[in-house]
Amino acid sequence: MALFKKILVMVLLTALTFIFSCSKAEKAEKKVVTLSGAFAIYPTAIAWGEAFQKLNPNVQIEVSAGGAGKGAADCIAGLVDIGMVSRDPDASEIEKGINVIPICHDGVFVIISEKNPFADKIIEKGFTKEILNELYINKKKMTFEEILGISGENKNPANVYTRSDSCGAAATFAKFLGKFKQENLGGIGVNSDPQMINAVLNDANGISYANFSYVFGKDGKVFPGVKVVPIDVDGNGKIEDNEKISSREEAIQSINNGIYPITRKNYFFVKGEPKGATMDYIKFCLSKEGTKILNDCGTSIPLPDDERESILSKIK
Repeated sequence: MALFKKILVMVLLTALTFIFSCSKAEKAEKKVVTLSGAFAIYPTAIAWGEAFQKLNPNVQIEVSAGGAGKGAADCIAGLVDIGMVSRDPDASEIEKGINVIPICHDGVFVIISEKNPFADKIIEKGFTKEILNELYINKKKMTFEEILGISGENKNPANVYTRSDSCGAAATFAKFLGKFKQENLGGIGVNSDPQMINAVLNDANGISYANFSYVFGKDGKVFPGVKVVPIDVDGNGKIEDNEKISSREEAIQSINNGIYPITRKNYFFVKGEPKGATMDYIKFCLSKEGTKILNDCGTSIPLPDDERESILSKIK
């Protein structure tokens, strides 16, 4: 009997050791893929992550926002697996071993408050590239009366807002104005897209810009209290039907048709070639299922199918 008890204890201890070892192994196998960067990509990356985790319960996707500059810097420093960057890469970033993977595209939109005393006139005439250049690059103090060519007393100064954090929206906007850089932009500095929107919500005379994903809601409408200022591309002093943007659908159509000028691609930055769970996550984002999630999320625009398939074929 004593021998039997000893054998039983040994069997139980062996079993417990095996279970504990398996538990430790399973825990050790839990993979974490980390992303940081652009506010423009952040909502979509979260949605992709949630769907990917359901299909891959042994993988955890951790996403944090902080601007494209932070995403690029974090990736280069090896602090994250993927940097979310909503601007074209710099040559210096490529030289540091960054692998650039296009993931989606969108646009940056100039916005004003719906309480602006000249809101209807501004939407009717739009802003030309030259006017925006005067305001943001030349830092010229202008009133809305001057901008719109309205004679009389100049009593409504245009208060210009820009991003204080390193970001893709500012880089894209500056490039549109004449291949400038973010540091060339003048204006009152605020941090993040939400604050750029709050700036015009709290200032009837404010002008700012923000990413597609924050200007338009899931319902396709422009953020409440905000109006999108169309760009007078041909400079004829009025907005044509194909230049009007008052909804998400019109914005997508204008971007895809090559009419809207302030556009950019969004990227995943990876140090070297993506591997393991990182590679699987990126491939999922570019898959048909990932594209459906992107459309459902409504915060960015999918790449054309042929381009998406070409990118997928290059990810080994």
